[in-house]
Amino acid sequence: MRKVPDQAVGNDSFDIETYLRENPLAPPDTSSPRAALESYLLLMGEADRIWRNIRSEFQNSSNRFLTDEQEHRLTFVRALFEKAAGIFDLDGIPDTARKSASLEVVLQFQEILDRIYLPAMENIPGAHAGSFLNSKAISNLPERWKIPGTDIVFERTDTPGNGSRFLITKASVDRIPEDYELIKSFPSRQDKGDDLYAYYIYTPGNLVAPKWYNLIRSGPDWLGQQVLSQAYWQWIALVLLSVLTLCAPILFHRWSRWRAVPLSDTRRKLRGLQIPIIVILSVLAYRYLIEEQVNITGQVMIAVGTISTAIVWTATGWLAYRIVELISAWVIKNPSVPTRSLDSSLLVTAFRLVGVAVAVLVIGYGATQIGIPVYGVVAGLGVGGLAVALAAQPTLENLIGGIILYADRMVRVGEFCEFDDLAGTIETIGIRSTRIRALDRTVITVSNADLAKRKIINYSRRDQFLLKHRITLRYETSEAQLNRVIAEIRAFLEAHELVADEPLRVRLMELGAFSLDIEIYAYIQTSVRDTFLEIQEDILMKIMEIVHESGTDFAFPSSTTYLAQDSGLPADSRNWIADHLSGNPAPDSERQAS
Repeated sequence: MRKVPDQAVGNDSFDIETYLRENPLAPPDTSSPRAALESYLLLMGEADRIWRNIRSEFQNSSNRFLTDEQEHRLTFVRALFEKAAGIFDLDGIPDTARKSASLEVVLQFQEILDRIYLPAMENIPGAHAGSFLNSKAISNLPERWKIPGTDIVFERTDTPGNGSRFLITKASVDRIPEDYELIKSFPSRQDKGDDLYAYYIYTPGNLVAPKWYNLIRSGPDWLGQQVLSQAYWQWIALVLLSVLTLCAPILFHRWSRWRAVPLSDTRRKLRGLQIPIIVILSVLAYRYLIEEQVNITGQVMIAVGTISTAIVWTATGWLAYRIVELISAWVIKNPSVPTRSLDSSLLVTAFRLVGVAVAVLVIGYGATQIGIPVYGVVAGLGVGGLAVALAAQPTLENLIGGIILYADRMVRVGEFCEFDDLAGTIETIGIRSTRIRALDRTVITVSNADLAKRKIINYSRRDQFLLKHRITLRYETSEAQLNRVIAEIRAFLEAHELVADEPLRVRLMELGAFSLDIEIYAYIQTSVRDTFLEIQEDILMKIMEIVHESGTDFAFPSSTTYLAQDSGLPADSRNWIADHLSGNPAPDSERQAS
């Protein structure tokens, strides 16, 4: 590890341990290129010393795990590494992998500095570490400073709330892994120790290899060989853990399908939470083992971190949607919540919209964690808003149609309706379409926009049923019998408790072709069709009894045929016809006289 000369830090000795103990949250001094580089060297020098001591103590002990005191010191080392990462511009690294990637950059940069020439600290622009120059002094410094013989550049960066800082640029950070690969085979100028970056990436555990790593070291030599910045044993562990993580949710899902389905809707919704929870726990466990135990690093870790984070946030959005569904089931089924005045279908749809909105927000936030500029994408939709609106026109039309159905309360779930040529019971009213159970038990799906435009006859909204019948009596019925039938039917209807008082008519309406027609017109006070049919049956049976007791009967279509005998032609007509046929017609005067 390259040491910082004592005179390089100024007249006052800069005690890094005392400074960190008194200012645990303070960032490194990046007020100048010299301060930034010197802060990095001081931090890494202290971290290197403590790290090597912990490794040596643990390997020489019989303990299987680190002691609490060693864990505490190792936490301090990690804090030093995090502070050392403060001199780099890491905005180009996704948030999901920034922690592990920044540690790799810190260690690679240290190994690079150990193998190159660095100028004396007094020759680097700026003041010593810990001076924290003010803005006026910073403005007198050059905008950029490059480490001689390299492409690593410190550049002034203005950040909101932090003022001006000199950081290693994004382009330089991107080149550090390549520079390390080029220079790693060169000998170190400063010490004879091992390559700490190589130790970090090719050993398991977090900074200190666990004791079980000795089994791998005692195995075949090819397990320790490297390809694409990972050892062979790390690739094998990565594949095995990936397969196990993929199989866990699949096996759990198949096991759940073999189980009995709960009858309660709330219990079914509660069971629906299990799969996203299993996915989240599996991926988090996978991520922990990959990072903390197997210690996958580099671009592979960035890819694994990005994919696993995307899966976790997607499953979290899925879980949020399921939780909203569970709440909706509880609200609708819970008798303590007054939902009688609300349409249950409207509640379900409203909760679905809320669930979708929550899931989109959660997934959108997760997308920002992996570097997808969601807010930029949303802002860009304003430019293509017209195209999106045209493409989504049918969907929006159906959504608005559903809102119209709810707002006007044309139909509700469970109601029997007729829609032009369709008739059936409403089963569900969704965001896009409505499902209707037809009389033949088939399911008809109609888009909300189409349904809202149709003529809807809602039979379930009737407060009364119309009783309208025409009975036909034989023409042999006398006037007295006819009056008796009419009077008794009217009296029976007026006395019935479920027959409305008005309107109520029992009248002789027509002298038909074969019958005397009596019309019965009344309303039955019930909204239940089965009850109406039962009452109508009783009334018709009573009418039959009244007709038969009056001495008459019902008529049926019939016709009367009258038969008569023909007497033939008159005598004079017969004589005249005979004379003409014989050829001796009588004189006209004689015929006229006759």
